[in-house]
Amino acid sequence: MTTAPVPSIDAGSPPLTVLFSFLSRADSTPLDQRSRADGHIFDIDGKVIADPAAAPSANAFEPDPNLNFEKWGEYWRKVHGVRFLYPDEDADRQTIARLLRYDQIHRLAPGPTSLNPPPYRPPLDAKGQLFDTVIGHIEPYRRPSWDGVAYLGFASLDDLGAVLGSERVRQKILPEDKAIFRDLAPVLARQHIVIPNTAGDDSIVLVKTHRRRDELDRETFQRRWLDELADFVAEQPDVRRLVKRYVQLHAIGPEMAGQPFFHPATSRVDGVTLLAFASLKDVETFLLSDSSTAIDEAERSIAAVEAGEYWTGVVSTVVDQLAPERATTK
Repeated sequence: MTTAPVPSIDAGSPPLTVLFSFLSRADSTPLDQRSRADGHIFDIDGKVIADPAAAPSANAFEPDPNLNFEKWGEYWRKVHGVRFLYPDEDADRQTIARLLRYDQIHRLAPGPTSLNPPPYRPPLDAKGQLFDTVIGHIEPYRRPSWDGVAYLGFASLDDLGAVLGSERVRQKILPEDKAIFRDLAPVLARQHIVIPNTAGDDSIVLVKTHRRRDELDRETFQRRWLDELADFVAEQPDVRRLVKRYVQLHAIGPEMAGQPFFHPATSRVDGVTLLAFASLKDVETFLLSDSSTAIDEAERSIAAVEAGEYWTGVVSTVVDQLAPERATTK
C-alpha cells in the first residue's frame, strides 16, 4: 500500500500528540475480575454477550478459550493492523498518512512485571529444599491489567481527530474493536523522547504507569518529571549501557467523566514511561541493577509508586514516518 507524502516531521520539534490505548483481549474472564467496555464482545449473531464467562464458546472472535490469547495476538498484528491502514477510497490515503507512527505493544507473559519482578525464586519447603512435586505448590498467576497497547503518534490533535474520526474508521474499524477488544483505556499524551533510538533495535519495552503524589497537581508532577528526573534517569550507568530508547508520555486527557478519551482506569494515570531494550535479558539485568533502584527512589519524590504498575511487551512497529528518531526538545 502506498500513501500520499506528508511534510517531513522533525522529531526534535515540539512533542508529538500520542494516543496510548491500553487494551485487553475479548476473552471469557469473569466480569468481576476484568473490566469490559459497553457493547464489547459479541456472539456469532453479532449480539453482545451478557456474561463472557457463562458461555465462553459463544465468543464470536474465538470460541475456544485455549486458543483465545494466541489468536488475539496474531489477529491484532496480522489482520487488525492491516485493516486499520487499508484505504477503501483514494481520499482515505491522505487521511491515513497523518498517522506518523503506530506501534503495537504486545504484553509478553514471561517478561518481568511489577507483580512478579526479578529475581525469580523457586518454591522451597521449610528446609529450603525443592519440593518433590510442583503440584500444590504452583503460585496463582498474577496478571497485569492489560494485554497490550495501541501506540499512535500524530503531529497534532487535529491530525488525531482526522484519522480516528474518519468515516472509514467509524464504520469499519470501531465495530471490529468491539469484537476483538474487551476494553480500551486511552491515555491522551504529549510525547517527550529523552533517549531516541536511531537504529530501531528496541524490540522489547518496559511499560510503566505513574500517578502523581496527592500534594502535586498534574502540571507540577510532569514539569518535575521532565526537568529533574529525565536527565537523572538518562545519566544512570545501566541506562546508558542497556536502554535503547527512553520516552516520557505526559497525560493531557480528561480526569473527569463525560469528556472525550475518558476512561476510569486511566484517568488518574499522569504519565507513562517507556524503556526499550534489545533483549529480555537486558530488561531483567536492568531491573536488578543499582540504576533501577536509584530511579525508583527518585520517582518517589513525585509519584505514588505503589499506584503504578509495569510490564514487559514486544514492540511491533506498523507505521514509522519519523525514522531516524531524534530527541524531543524540552
